[in-house]
Amino acid sequence: MPQPDVVVVGAGVIGAACAEALSAAGVRVLVIDRDGPASGTTAAGEGNVLVSDKEPGPELELAVASRFEWETVIARLRGVDVEWEAKGGVVVATGDPAPLKAFAAKQQAAGVDARVISAAEAFELEPLLTPRVTVAVHYPDDAQLQPVLAATALLAAVRDRGGEVRSGVTALGVRRSASGRVIGVETTDGVIACGAVLNACGPWAGGFSAEAGAPIRVLPRRGMILVTAPLPACVRHKVYDADYVGAVGSGDAELQTSTVVESTRAGTVLIGSSRERVGFDSALRVRVLRELARKAVGLFPFLAEVAVMRTYGGFRPYAPDHLPVIGADPRVPGLWHATGHEGAGIGLAASTGRLVTELFLGLTPHVAAEPFRVDREAVISG
Repeated sequence: MPQPDVVVVGAGVIGAACAEALSAAGVRVLVIDRDGPASGTTAAGEGNVLVSDKEPGPELELAVASRFEWETVIARLRGVDVEWEAKGGVVVATGDPAPLKAFAAKQQAAGVDARVISAAEAFELEPLLTPRVTVAVHYPDDAQLQPVLAATALLAAVRDRGGEVRSGVTALGVRRSASGRVIGVETTDGVIACGAVLNACGPWAGGFSAEAGAPIRVLPRRGMILVTAPLPACVRHKVYDADYVGAVGSGDAELQTSTVVESTRAGTVLIGSSRERVGFDSALRVRVLRELARKAVGLFPFLAEVAVMRTYGGFRPYAPDHLPVIGADPRVPGLWHATGHEGAGIGLAASTGRLVTELFLGLTPHVAAEPFRVDREAVISG
């Protein structure tokens, strides 16, 4: 291919979504990854496309936009199956109903379709729920997809438009002109000349940003998931307990767990979720798995009799102020970032790709870009 306009570093769902959106707008794109497409954080995701778990504010606005942008992106993929399911979500409380009702009211005020329902109505949606449910909120707009299928389909679309994806190529830094502008990316395959570099390295984005001469604070936060043996249809929606919202917004480094249960097309049930800051330590922690299993049984008692087939975990890119980092780096002209989405990257990917493209081309952003800027105090360092 001719010299690319943009080299995207990272072939996970965020890098893939940015590359697809850029290429759809006519930008020449090359994607590189030290391993291969969707082989890192994306492969360890559940496929959540949620509007239900975010406090009103910039991330919720991005999530709502991205939920519907995903439908536009999938339409561009021309029939490629990414296992998109607009199944909706159900959030349940088993104690005091007031906090969940108050959270739903704030989301309603922000324009989210959040329907407070009684315990009896919750059982109609999910008959196998624990009888301890006191109140629930139904979110019709919550959805799910298969993240590896989505990322690989996005990258296939990039190739179809003349772009390129190279696996096994590690980015080592950027090459800059005498004026300081990016003119290439230094890799294990040599220097690739380009007009801009997009750092979409997920939890490794902090490391690459430092190598590029513009460090940002993006840290790994580990999560674990249990996978059951295939079952007949048993969980109809994405179901989680009210504690999940607090865990999503917490910056605590210690282990936090909350129950998220959902079925897949293959019949398996995914059980999450956990969050802990342990660096890039990938050691299996049985206590985390036990906690996930215990809480899942508390929400769906039938799971006590179900075999767990496997477990997996991954590292999510965590920014200290819980907002993604999206946009141009003012310190190094031509260096861009799209990272810091933590566990919401799959859901936020579609609008992240669109926003990067709009900013790159000087178009009016479809959501406010200012909250995600690179040079905010919580993120920029050095």
